[in-house]
Amino acid sequence: MAAAVKSATLRSLFTRIRTFSTTAAASASTATSKPSSKETARLFRYSYIVAPDNLHPGMKIMNRSNSLTGWNQGLIDPLSQVGNSMPLSSMRIGTFVHCVEHRPGEGAKYVRSAGTSAKIMKLGEDGQCVLKMPSGREKIFDSKCQATIGRVSNPERKHRKLRKAGQSRWLGRRPVVRGVAMNPVDHPHGGGEGRTSGGRPSVSPWGKPTKGGYKTVLKKNHDDRAVTKKGGRRG
Repeated sequence: MAAAVKSATLRSLFTRIRTFSTTAAASASTATSKPSSKETARLFRYSYIVAPDNLHPGMKIMNRSNSLTGWNQGLIDPLSQVGNSMPLSSMRIGTFVHCVEHRPGEGAKYVRSAGTSAKIMKLGEDGQCVLKMPSGREKIFDSKCQATIGRVSNPERKHRKLRKAGQSRWLGRRPVVRGVAMNPVDHPHGGGEGRTSGGRPSVSPWGKPTKGGYKTVLKKNHDDRAVTKKGGRRG
C-alpha cells in the first residue's frame, strides 16, 4: 500500500498520510463510468502514523507486509526510504528502525517515544533478528515482525524545560511529599521531634527498601528475549 504524506511537523509525533488502496482501485478500474465521490473515498483515505524524523509533506512512503520483489513505484530505494514499513527480514543490517512489532501482525509495541530508534544488529537464517534497543540492550525478534525505517521525530523533546509547576500537573504528575515530613501513621520515616533524617535506611511507605540494589522483580518475569543486559553486557 502506497501513501503520500499530507502534513507533517517536526515538533509533532504524528503525521497525517493519504493512503491509496490498490484493491479498491482494481475494482474501480472495471467500471465503465467515471468513479463517484463515494468510490473516490474508497480509493483514498486519511490515517495517522508515528512521525519519522526527516519526513516532509509530499514524500511517498510504503507499507509492505511481504517481499519487495517486483516493487517499483517510483521510490529510489525502498530499503533506505524513511517512513517505509516492512518486515525486518527485508531490511539491511545496520538500519535504524522504530515502531517494532512484538509478534508478527500485532502492531507496533517497541521504540515509539520521541527521538528513539533501534538498530538491526543481526539477521539470522533461523527467522530471527537481533535489535539493539535504545536502552543498549539487545533483543531477539521474529524476522516477520514489521518495523518502520528511521527514528521517531522530535528528538529535542527530552531537552524541554517546564516553565511552572502547573505544566507538571497538565502531564498528570501530582506533587511528591517527603516521608520525613509526614506523621508516623502515614510513613515509616515520619514523626520525631524537630528535623530528623528518618532514623532508618530509605524505605517506601509500605516498608520495602528503596536503595542498595533491592530486587523487586520476580525471577520468573525475566525478559527471555534479551541477549545482553542493559548497557551492553553479555549475560
